[in-house]
Amino acid sequence: MASSTAMAAGRNERVIADLRACSDPADLLALDERMALNHRDESLHRVICDGLRDRSIAPVEAASWLTALMDHRNRQLTACLNMACQV
Repeated sequence: MASSTAMAAGRNERVIADLRACSDPADLLALDERMALNHRDESLHRVICDGLRDRSIAPVEAASWLTALMDHRNRQLTACLNMACQV
């Protein structure tokens, strides 16, 4: 159990480093998609929230990343709802 926790912590550290390397929202969304494909049990927003809890991520960083992710999700949802209304 301890080794799986250590593996998860190492993965989270790598993901946080990848987050900090994102230079624009497109990079962030690409990272989100990679996380969804490679780590279905650990979503990017959950890594960000865990980083907030353990204070490895500054609130201003997390707010920026979560805002970009939520804006993208809202655009996707709106697009889906608009398609359904047109049918």
